[in-house]
Amino acid sequence: MEISEKLQGILATLPAKPGCYIYHNAEGTIIYVGKAISLKNRVRSYFHADSSHDAKTRRLVRDIADIEWIVVGSELEALILEMNLIKKHRPKYNIRLKDDKRYPYIKISWGEPFPKITVTRQMVEDGSRYFGPYTSAWAVYQTLEVLRKIFPYLTCDREITGQDKRACLYYDIKLCNAPCIGAVSQAGYRQMISDLMEFLGGHSDEIVTRMQNEMQKAADEMRFEKAAALRDQLKAIQSIIERQKVIFGTDYLDSDVLAMARTDGEACVQIFFIRGGKLIGREYFILEGTEDTADTEVMSEFVKQFYTEAANIPEQVMLPQEIEERVIISQWLRSKRGGRKVELLVPKDGQSRDLVQMAAENASETLQALRAQWQADAHKQETALSELQNELKLSSPPNRIECYDVSHTQGVATIGAMIVFEQGVPSKKLYRKFNIDSTSIGKPDDFASMEEMLTRRFRRWKGSQETESGPGSKPDASFSFLPDLIIIDGGKGQLSRVVKVLEQFELFDKVPVVGLAKQEEEIFFPHNSQPLILSRHSQGLYLVQRIRDEAHRYGITAHRKKRSKLGLASQLDSIPGIGPNRRKALLKHFGSMDKIREASIEELAAVKGMNESAAESVKAHLE
Repeated sequence: MEISEKLQGILATLPAKPGCYIYHNAEGTIIYVGKAISLKNRVRSYFHADSSHDAKTRRLVRDIADIEWIVVGSELEALILEMNLIKKHRPKYNIRLKDDKRYPYIKISWGEPFPKITVTRQMVEDGSRYFGPYTSAWAVYQTLEVLRKIFPYLTCDREITGQDKRACLYYDIKLCNAPCIGAVSQAGYRQMISDLMEFLGGHSDEIVTRMQNEMQKAADEMRFEKAAALRDQLKAIQSIIERQKVIFGTDYLDSDVLAMARTDGEACVQIFFIRGGKLIGREYFILEGTEDTADTEVMSEFVKQFYTEAANIPEQVMLPQEIEERVIISQWLRSKRGGRKVELLVPKDGQSRDLVQMAAENASETLQALRAQWQADAHKQETALSELQNELKLSSPPNRIECYDVSHTQGVATIGAMIVFEQGVPSKKLYRKFNIDSTSIGKPDDFASMEEMLTRRFRRWKGSQETESGPGSKPDASFSFLPDLIIIDGGKGQLSRVVKVLEQFELFDKVPVVGLAKQEEEIFFPHNSQPLILSRHSQGLYLVQRIRDEAHRYGITAHRKKRSKLGLASQLDSIPGIGPNRRKALLKHFGSMDKIREASIEELAAVKGMNESAAESVKAHLE
């Protein structure tokens, strides 16, 4: 291959020292990070006309426009730096843990006098103890819900002095042991949290033995309520222990068992966690960017990336085959484990070998199930986004779509709804609702409400651009990014108000916007009277409809909550003689309950559909 003068100059000056090399493409984006004992030899090898290079490496080399390197003192330092750079930049050509930022941990704030248990997605060196990472946040919360019944830990923000006069409701329902009122001492509370941590770590035998002794002692001392509470805790613990499969004797080394299945550039690694001789849990992780890469290298990359994130490292890691850099990885794991030995081994026979095989079968089944789900969902989503790009003449697929809707009852309890779809699926954490001040827009006016909502949304965007680099700033992801497409639930009138807002913020040329009319599902464009009608069976239309329906559902739900707080429906519906039509007419005419309440009998009777008898009934029930 032909090498540019710039790259030739860089290759000529590479040092023969250990370090990391970083490849950039023509746009300056980091596309690959690697490490080497000799930077000079390793980097030059990429540019040799070598038929042994796989297709992925050949594509990588074609994309390299610039090279930088960092010299370090040892191979171990190079390993650690490489992992940190991959985690930070997630380069295109590196093997990567898929969606690694989403993995949750259980955090125990052991550094506090009365530790609390929370779920977090980031480990911080603050004296806390962590367990994880886990792949399912839902499973973590389910685990904590069970554990709290056994170890009733604090969840409130009280300052614990032991002098409070009353405990909260959780004490009454046995979900907190109330150190706030001195029902348990600090030492007793911390012992309970220590037991919880041991239990999460899979070591429950000593806890069970001690609780049995405490229960017997309480019974002997005729503290029968305490004995009964310990009995219930023991039963709950035993029910969990019974579900944990006994694999080895209790004296067996704590181990992680790893195995892998692969297909089409992705790999699934299954981990079994063996603690105290028992299988206490399992997790799976997906790797991407694995095409054209040997199994040993894929597993090596997984071990490095997973144990960079892992809260706890066992004494032994069982693998399906030998991995590259086994010696240096063992050295690194030992340093992470405080100098205690970590053995990487490939079981050849017996129960350990069977465990690895069982993990491999689980990985294969998991990957098959996930791929079936991905293919069913991802194909439709990709097709829908591609169709929208083509039909709406967009420069790129609309990976972030925002949709807005206004909900109210005759102008009362007006709510603006903003929903966000990313990659064709709802991102509910980014949804936002806007309380629209009806007095600021006069009579019920959906157009004005839409304008107010969009103005507030892009004012927040503008503010995030001005403050995002400030100290301690943390922009709201709902507002700090511009959408690739805005969909308005409405026709040309609604659309014109949105265009006005975009022009005000100088975004009209940057943010595409369309309106979706309800009756014929027509799509309207700014400054164009001719609507677009998508094919009735297109994935693009189905996606637009799902987005519009989701915005309507979210807005209606928020509106009903607000309306119920105001008491609109309940107060009017409870009045004899006032049915849906009269209620609607009253709300439309007066606009609020306060104005209905202030109206005279004559004014009430003058409303369409009302009469003097109905007006007197309203007056009597609202006074």
